[in-house]
Amino acid sequence: MPSTRGGLLDHGSPEDRKLSPTTWKPTRTARWSLDMVRPEFLNLRSSPKSSSVGPTGWLDGLRGFAAFLVYLQHHQLWAHGSKGNQVFENAFGYDGKYYSAAFPFVRLLFSGGHFAVAVFFVISGYVLSCKGLRLVQEGQTSGASDTIGSALFRRWLRLYLPVIVVTFVWLSLRHWSGLWVDLPEMKPSYREEIITWYQTFKNYSFVFSTNIYEFTEPYHAHTWSIPIEFKGSIIVYTALSAFSRCTRNARLGCEVVLAVYFLYVVDGFYGAMFMSGVLLCDLDLLAQQDELPRILRAFAGFKELIFFHLFVAALYLAGVPAFDAPDDMDRMILISKSPGWVWLSHLKPQAVFDGKWFYLFWAAFFVVASVPRLPLLKRFFETRFCQYLARISFALYLVHGPVIWTLGDRLYAAVGFARPLHENGIPGWVNTFSLSTKGPIGFEFAFWVPQLIVLPVTLYAAEVVTKLVDEPSVRVANWFYKRTTRPQPSASKYQHSQSTR
Repeated sequence: MPSTRGGLLDHGSPEDRKLSPTTWKPTRTARWSLDMVRPEFLNLRSSPKSSSVGPTGWLDGLRGFAAFLVYLQHHQLWAHGSKGNQVFENAFGYDGKYYSAAFPFVRLLFSGGHFAVAVFFVISGYVLSCKGLRLVQEGQTSGASDTIGSALFRRWLRLYLPVIVVTFVWLSLRHWSGLWVDLPEMKPSYREEIITWYQTFKNYSFVFSTNIYEFTEPYHAHTWSIPIEFKGSIIVYTALSAFSRCTRNARLGCEVVLAVYFLYVVDGFYGAMFMSGVLLCDLDLLAQQDELPRILRAFAGFKELIFFHLFVAALYLAGVPAFDAPDDMDRMILISKSPGWVWLSHLKPQAVFDGKWFYLFWAAFFVVASVPRLPLLKRFFETRFCQYLARISFALYLVHGPVIWTLGDRLYAAVGFARPLHENGIPGWVNTFSLSTKGPIGFEFAFWVPQLIVLPVTLYAAEVVTKLVDEPSVRVANWFYKRTTRPQPSASKYQHSQSTR
């Protein structure tokens, strides 16, 4: 089963061993230091940790590959600027323009980041509910309550500690190095910057905050999804607690009703994504015990046929046009005028403000439901490449932005993707190593050559942050929970206290 620590971009199973003063050895320190600096993606030798894949390794692999799609989209959009937004985020044939990068299915390699985030949310609902649902199905409601309480206690620390470290290091690097980046200007003094960072972060990390962009815009634009992940986690844990004593069919029905409520009644698309993950996990656990509702067991013989077509439909829906309309325009106008989406645009419920998330809900739901039931696809996500991406996925999500804004921006300016701002900010880099920018947008030789440098640097940075920040944040959250809770009484003591009452 998936790790109970899972969620947005969480890695698989980091070692929780600690170096205590009594067990410290120089050789262990040397191995630890070597492990910190040795790029894992260059190690082609199989290792037990990478070769063993659990029964839900596909879930980790899917999360890792989704993180890679986010990486690709952000690089494509950054290199191509405003034209990239108009091409990659619109449908094939929109406004009479036909770009190969916008072709259905192919477009996911260029604009699959939004779809990837939807997949993250569905996976989070699945993973966060797994252990609690297993205990609920076994009738251990008390154990489920303890599990949910522990997970909820640790969740804020798990999500926000890496964000705190990465954004603090990033603002410090910008301030002390004076490095030019195409981002909002910093405060005149380091002290002012720290105060602003703290003030905006505390609002950003508040679960009921309605404005998270005061923090994300100056410090890390890609972290907008973290508060939504935390809200979704609260929804999952609350729903599990509320449904823990329901019968099987009532619990499944409540999960469906809650997902429908979030998607069709209110503008809570992320809540629907999390609840769909809970529903899929519940059904998978029931299937393992051969306890699925009778109506679902009737379709068992058509499993691969059904889910193959659902997967194809998901890939098409995942390519929903996502270019934002001006604030004074109905965002659905763009979708309704897009070839291949005219009829689909009528399916969007009134409650959803940003229409793309309605279609991305169904795309992510169908994909997570289909992958474990399509053997070839499942094996792909269990490969070493996808499992490697899974382990560093959270850190990859956090570090690829700073790499784009520093190294990536300079390399793109050097090979021919210079923008007017570069003439003043980094004039020494502009067109210093010009390459061909001809060919279909997104496929240019000049775009892919810098990836030979940018991708390894990003992966290496993600590995370091995984080891120094991400995995320790899990241990810190676990340690803090253990230090603040009283030990559970043993069974014999509990029975004795009951008998003496």
